[in-house]
Amino acid sequence: MGAGGARILVTGGAGFIGSAVCRHLVARGAARVVNVDKLTYAGNLHSLHMIEGQANYVHYRADIGDERRMLDIMRREKIDAVMHLAAESHVDRSIEGPDVFIETNVVGTVRLLNAALAYWSGLGPEARERFRFHHVSTDEVFGDLPFDGSVFTEEMAYAPSSPYAASKAASDHLVRAWGRTYGLPILLSNCTNNFGPYHFPEKLIPLVIINAIEEKPLPVYGTGQNVRDWLHVEDHARALELVVRHARPGESYNIGARAERSNLAVVQGICDCLDARRPRGQGRSYRDLITFVRDRPGHDRRYAIDPSKIERELGWKPLSGFDDGLFMTVDWYLANRWWWEPIRRRCSSGTRLGERQGPPA
Repeated sequence: MGAGGARILVTGGAGFIGSAVCRHLVARGAARVVNVDKLTYAGNLHSLHMIEGQANYVHYRADIGDERRMLDIMRREKIDAVMHLAAESHVDRSIEGPDVFIETNVVGTVRLLNAALAYWSGLGPEARERFRFHHVSTDEVFGDLPFDGSVFTEEMAYAPSSPYAASKAASDHLVRAWGRTYGLPILLSNCTNNFGPYHFPEKLIPLVIINAIEEKPLPVYGTGQNVRDWLHVEDHARALELVVRHARPGESYNIGARAERSNLAVVQGICDCLDARRPRGQGRSYRDLITFVRDRPGHDRRYAIDPSKIERELGWKPLSGFDDGLFMTVDWYLANRWWWEPIRRRCSSGTRLGERQGPPA
């Protein structure tokens, strides 16, 4: 299925990764990109301003949990593939209030699967053969790794640590079950941490960039030694297109960049970028703003993905290295205050959520 001829429904298309996928698919000439997003706190149509009005793009404000509405949209738009990215995705928020994560990530996915199954079952033979349901997930379903050379592979057992990761693990299992039980042609992908433009300001990299711009403390959990693999969001969007276009039904792919960094090293890297791009003056470094704060509960030690399968089978590799990508990201936030300042005023205090959280009441 080539992107140029496909009509693709993207759930969560106003979010950070979803908007990158929509922009990428529109630029690649998809016949139709149908963005379904109910526009919760992290959904932002301003992230799609450059494709608004394009003939091959449309947005529906709708909830994936509304099964009848989702089925209606699929039928109306004659969808060839669903790329399911809609999710509650912030670990700290899941610790404070897990219920909404279960409702969206688990129950919402079931209802979307039911809508997709009803739609697929009513298609003609050629359209049924062409259809795909691509579930986009996270490496956090695998739990964490020790500080050694081990990596997550597609065959690893799930061991989620947080309510967020557990809700995504549940949705992964449900997608596989709809494939095996009902024959729905499903695909899965599990990706490592993303970064890049249009990233909601409560997440680590944008929060630190914006705090530094505003001369506020740069909060780092614990000692900052927790390690993540980082992938630029536009490289992730390219990988997802390859999966939905070329992967065989039932396949699963881990997507990562082999770019492990400790949280402290990431924050220090942001400081170094800003020291080069926007010096503070008087010989001061943005590193002086780094502040260590109480660690969050159940903080995973290390994530690392082996992307060999997607590299080997689909020919994907990231185009942006971490250091170049970080400079590009810092430059974007410096140049696009119009996008993040209203969000900052509305939703973000400049602290990390884990600094002020307790167990659910």
